[in-house]
Amino acid sequence: MAELTLKFSGEVIYWRGPAPFHFVSVPEPQAAKIKTEASRLTYGWGVIPATVKIGKTEFTTSLFPKNGGYLVPIKNVVRVPENIEVGDTIAITLKLGN
Repeated sequence: MAELTLKFSGEVIYWRGPAPFHFVSVPEPQAAKIKTEASRLTYGWGVIPATVKIGKTEFTTSLFPKNGGYLVPIKNVVRVPENIEVGDTIAITLKLGN
């Protein structure tokens, strides 16, 4: 399976949903690319495993489907050391597949 790498920037939002509560929405152009590959990437329920790089920190997580797009969860173990707050615009590199 080929790897799909996407780079984008987005605003950190607080959403009172499943933990970790901080997310960045994947912009529509990148979300469209993910949607075309979603059936081969998902492990069920539309959730897509991803390796994410923010600043100097790389971590694994899963993209959450929301309103036809995807949210990247930003865990506190990443957010705090990278000094990321709600409202910040951050650069993200997503790697999907392997």
